[in-house]
Amino acid sequence: MKEYQAKTDCLADKTILITGAGDGIGKTLALQCAQFGATVILLGKTVKKLEAVYDQIEEIGKQQASILPLDLNGATESHYDDLADTIKREYGKLDALVHNASQLGVLGPFAQIEKSTWDDVIQTNLTAQFMLTKALIPVLSLAKHASTLFTTSSVGNQGRAYWGAYSISKFATEGMMQTLADEFENSTLRFNAINPGATRTGMRANAFPAENTALLKMPADIMPAYLYLLSDDSINVTGQRINAQ
Repeated sequence: MKEYQAKTDCLADKTILITGAGDGIGKTLALQCAQFGATVILLGKTVKKLEAVYDQIEEIGKQQASILPLDLNGATESHYDDLADTIKREYGKLDALVHNASQLGVLGPFAQIEKSTWDDVIQTNLTAQFMLTKALIPVLSLAKHASTLFTTSSVGNQGRAYWGAYSISKFATEGMMQTLADEFENSTLRFNAINPGATRTGMRANAFPAENTALLKMPADIMPAYLYLLSDDSINVTGQRINAQ
């Protein structure tokens, strides 16, 4: 899978929504999806960043992207319902949903986690993903095959001291993915989780400020696993936790 060679049209005619699409892995994935023929819906809270990604997709010269500004930390259930209605009206279906946006919070001893930090991390990393997935399942069901991809972490599979709310949110993310995969086992919907691994992103820099970034993979280096899980080559893969490195 890490050596997956995507065909030039492997995402043709697919509409893919990516959260956190304005930067880092989300931005790189959006550009890759557009390059391989997908219509990309860019979701994020910083319009300026989304517009920059939109412009780069325009330069690719294939399908036109769209921008959905939304702050996952403040969105209500009605926001997600409206979003689902808009996608259904404009595109008729949704072929893939990528939960890329995450919040690190503050690393430190468990007993010192502020409730405000806990609330922010759980809201972005878990509750928002629950509400967005719930709202979009009917639209995903309109596609011939649909892939939902959650983002996990090494600390979402093995707890690590001082990673507190972030680690716990990723354990819960994997549980949500497994629950959905089991519930929709005999359907056209598949649900998987991907662990990007150590990648040169802003979040990684916040977590490991003294790290030698030259040793890290770039977001573009881990794209094969993402493209595989979004393409029809993975239509029989569900309920899996995939390491991109």
